[in-house]
Amino acid sequence: MWAALGGAIVFEVFATMSLRASEGFRKRAWIAPVILGYLASFYLLWLTLAMGMPVGVAYGIWTACGVALVALIARGVFREPLTLMMVLGIALIVAGVLTIEMAGAAH
Repeated sequence: MWAALGGAIVFEVFATMSLRASEGFRKRAWIAPVILGYLASFYLLWLTLAMGMPVGVAYGIWTACGVALVALIARGVFREPLTLMMVLGIALIVAGVLTIEMAGAAH
């Protein structure tokens, strides 16, 4: 279950970075990686849910990790800004997801 979710996160980040690299699909070579990456990501997210992970937990982790990784990778690869306020926002997202995870585990 966790491996499927991890794979979903990796493919979603890959697809999003490919989308950025495509420059609005002007670089057509990136279209296939975008489509295949998102398809693989959604399949693995579906698989995660089918294995029994609650949707709130799976989606929260998927999106939070995606946001954090995309921001960090975009900083390194595309030299996009990553301000202290953005880092704080990412930290708050991660804290929120952890809160949801702990609340779900308590039940």
